[in-house]
Amino acid sequence: MYQYDCIIIGGGPAGLSAALTLGRARRKILLFDNGTNRNRVTQESHGYVTRDGIKPHEFKEIAITELQSYPSISISDQTVIEIKKDDQQFVVNTSNNISYLTEKILLATGIQEEFPIPQIRQYYGKSLFSCPYCDGWELKDKPLAIIAESEAHINHMTKLLYNWSQDLIVFTNGHQLSDIIQNEFQRKKIMVYTAIIKNLHGDEGNLYSIELETGENIVRSGGFVVPSFYRPNNLAIQLNCQVDENGGIITDNAGRTTVSGVYVAGETEKAGPSSLMIAAADGFKAATSINLDLTLLRF
Repeated sequence: MYQYDCIIIGGGPAGLSAALTLGRARRKILLFDNGTNRNRVTQESHGYVTRDGIKPHEFKEIAITELQSYPSISISDQTVIEIKKDDQQFVVNTSNNISYLTEKILLATGIQEEFPIPQIRQYYGKSLFSCPYCDGWELKDKPLAIIAESEAHINHMTKLLYNWSQDLIVFTNGHQLSDIIQNEFQRKKIMVYTAIIKNLHGDEGNLYSIELETGENIVRSGGFVVPSFYRPNNLAIQLNCQVDENGGIITDNAGRTTVSGVYVAGETEKAGPSSLMIAAADGFKAATSINLDLTLLRF
C-alpha cells in the first residue's frame, strides 16, 4: 500500500498552497484533485495580488507546474470516497479501488452552491455572481439584479453592492421584506420585487431580463445571488470531526480539528465562501501545523 506523510484532498487554492508548503518542507505528499472546485465555472478570478484577473484553470496550471518542481509531491485525479483510521494512520480509499496510507489528512475539498432558482446556474460565473469583492468591479454602474430570499442576506448584499452600482433591483422570489428594509431601500430608489421568479432570459450566460410570475419582465444585465452552500462529501463526518452549531468544523484556528491527525483548510472549514487569497493562506497555515506536528512526533 502506498505510504505518505500527508494526503491532501482537494486541489483548490487551499490544497495547492498546503501541498507547496509541505513539499518544500520535504514531506511526502499526495494531492487528490478531481476537478470539481466550484470556481471552475468562473471566467476570471480577482483579488489575488499578482494574479488579478487570471482564469481559474490558468491559476491551477501555474500551481501544478510549481508543485512538480518538488519530487516528494504526487498528484492524482482520483476521487476519495472513504477514509478510515487504522491505529495511528489513515487508510484512504478511492473510487478506483486503490488504497493509500498516510499519517496526516488535510481536508480541503471546499464547498458547492445550491441556488433557489435552477436557471441561475446557466448564468453563474459569467453574468451572475455571488461575491462583490471578486466580480463587483466588472459590473460597476450596470443595471444589476440581487436575487436572494433571506432578509438578512438581501440587506447585506444590497448595501454592499450599492458601492459598485446604484442601479439595483432586488428580487426576493416570493419572500416578503420588513417595512423597515423596504423603506430604507426606497429612500435609495432601489426597487423590490417580491413575486416568484418564473424564468431568467439571456444568451450564452449573459443575462438580459428576469421574468416574474406576475407577467412582468424586468431588464437586467447581470447581478448577484446569495446561494446556500454545502460540503460535497461527508469525509469530515466519517472521521468524526466535531462541528459547531452553524455546521463549521471546529479547529484550533491553525487547521487542527478535534480528531488527531486530521486538519482542514479553506472553505471546507466553515462551509462558507472564501477568496483565493484567504483560502491559500489557510492552506499555508494548516500545512505549517502539519509539518510541526510531524517534526515533534519524529524528532
